[in-house]
Amino acid sequence: MMPCPDTFPFPLVALEETISTNQYISQLCNNLQESVEELTTVTAEFQTSGKGQRGNTWEAEEGKNLLFSFVLYPTFLEARRQFILSQIVSLSIKEELEMWTGDITIKWPNDIYWKNKKICGILIENDLSGHFIGRSISGIGININQDEFHSDAPNPVSLKQITGREYDRYEILARILKRVQTYYNCLQSEDPDTYSALIATRYARSLFRRRGLHPYEDANGKFLARLLRVENDGRFILEDESGKEREYLFKEVQYIL
Repeated sequence: MMPCPDTFPFPLVALEETISTNQYISQLCNNLQESVEELTTVTAEFQTSGKGQRGNTWEAEEGKNLLFSFVLYPTFLEARRQFILSQIVSLSIKEELEMWTGDITIKWPNDIYWKNKKICGILIENDLSGHFIGRSISGIGININQDEFHSDAPNPVSLKQITGREYDRYEILARILKRVQTYYNCLQSEDPDTYSALIATRYARSLFRRRGLHPYEDANGKFLARLLRVENDGRFILEDESGKEREYLFKEVQYIL
């Protein structure tokens, strides 16, 4: 059942179907003369061309999952700090899903995993204004009540598959957005550096395969490495078996699952 926009705690556009919630909210922001309020959210029961990272599509059975996008205007954030938006969105989802099941982690940069399976994908599109971020749109797909997956995606899982329970999708959505709001407000506080460090620490503690040696692959082939850290700008730092540090930007290295 779709929520009533009048009672949802954030401005909401609830659609039966759209090409992409990211595309819809982007056009909404571009077309309206008055600014669309922060945390305005567009949901869809079905997306015909939902986008994921690396140009992938997102499989979601109609009416079973959460497909949504929301907008922020973090004009106080320098462009070089944009990775912190990815951190607060992924932490908000990870911490909410942890209310319903264990073994939830963040697979760098911002996929959400249950054990070795993917439960959520996130695509964040930032528009820059000079050296600052003018607008940020987060597009998110979370597998909630889907019973089976039929695409060639290697490792999807839903909350229902994990626990055997059916969930109120929009209760979970409201709670995620409240978590995002709390983190976001902290970034605008009188002590943003302290909160940024706290967010970075929570993110580091939440990472997938954060301990031990694990297989990866880059342009030069497969290798074993341990995670050292993720830098504030999002760079992924590994240490391979020989003790050599390897530094990667997004899409330059892949986990081998």
